[in-house]
Amino acid sequence: MATQPEITQRDLRNKSKEIMDAVEHGQAFTVTRDGHRIGELIPLRTRRRFVARVEFAAASRGAPPIDLDAFRADQDAAAEHDSGDPYAR
Repeated sequence: MATQPEITQRDLRNKSKEIMDAVEHGQAFTVTRDGHRIGELIPLRTRRRFVARVEFAAASRGAPPIDLDAFRADQDAAAEHDSGDPYAR
């Protein structure tokens, strides 16, 4: 298991641009002060992105057709359809 590099609090202050650029590209760091580990600087997980309509359509072309009657039957079987008062005890 590879350990992440240690940087001092002073390096974090003085070289913040270079360190933040490295974090943006996936590098993680352990921050130290007076020789003691005090925290970790890690990149955020990648955020979800929306897929363009054209990409979605292209990816969906190979999908099997949906049987709407079977889909509805599956929904009905999975859901409880109680017309009573949901707050009654």
